[in-house]
Amino acid sequence: MHSIYVDAEFCDDERRQKLYDGDLFVYSPRPSTLALTEFAGEMARQAFAPLDPETAQFEMAVEDYAALLAELKPRFIHHPESKRLIQEMLTDFGCDQEQVYFDVPRMRSSTSNDYLTTGIAFAFHPHRDTWYSAPYVQLNWWLPIFEIGADNGLAFHPKYWQTPVRNSSRVYNYAEWNATSRQIAATQIGVDTRVQPVPEEEVELVPQIRPICKPGGIILFSGAQLHSSVPNTSGRTRFSIDLRTVHLGDALAGRAAPNIDSDCSGTTMGDYLRVSDLEHVPAGVIAEFDTPAIEVA
Repeated sequence: MHSIYVDAEFCDDERRQKLYDGDLFVYSPRPSTLALTEFAGEMARQAFAPLDPETAQFEMAVEDYAALLAELKPRFIHHPESKRLIQEMLTDFGCDQEQVYFDVPRMRSSTSNDYLTTGIAFAFHPHRDTWYSAPYVQLNWWLPIFEIGADNGLAFHPKYWQTPVRNSSRVYNYAEWNATSRQIAATQIGVDTRVQPVPEEEVELVPQIRPICKPGGIILFSGAQLHSSVPNTSGRTRFSIDLRTVHLGDALAGRAAPNIDSDCSGTTMGDYLRVSDLEHVPAGVIAEFDTPAIEVA
């Protein structure tokens, strides 16, 4: 039995352990989170102007829409203000500035009615981030930029916290993905040909949990959770932010979520930046987590 904690006031050490044990946390908007989502929302509004970002899909050719996202999303990801706002947010949530590292924030979009579900607006099938070379210590912070509902948010599949899913993560190596697949996302319209880890057996989507929070709220969970994009039938494009954190002390001590079924290689540890000064994880630590690509027949 897992719990969903709403606006719970745990210290970060307690919260991390509960997340590693499979619990979920949901937080209401606060000034530090709203600063980040409002910054992202304004970037989206400017990019789509004079159209509304949530309904622009109904007035744009899909190729033009993908091209716009291909410019907007990296601009948000790499903007210095995005990093500064995350530093403030994580500090506000009690994270140790010297021990906690974060990766750059991703702006995600989920269009309605299957308008664009590949490439730059990929609709995620049921997956664990740990299938994608994430360390088992990774925590995911997910924030809606605009209003969401049960028909365009995020779904968790709690049955699989302790139940393996046969999957193709053995084919995935993070370094190879960065070298061959990430930069072609905007070209994947209609069919996504990039090799990604997928379930190799039917996943029972019910029961599922669909937490809902206001714009600027947070859904916080372990990267080992099996989760997916809810098929968007809302009539509005969902825009959200996700970022990931790791606690260096936990990583080195082996305090983390269990590995149920991941068989990928490589590591994302080189992506994380220290909250205090944006320094990367030490090279020696990255090497401890890195594994070579596996030849798959």
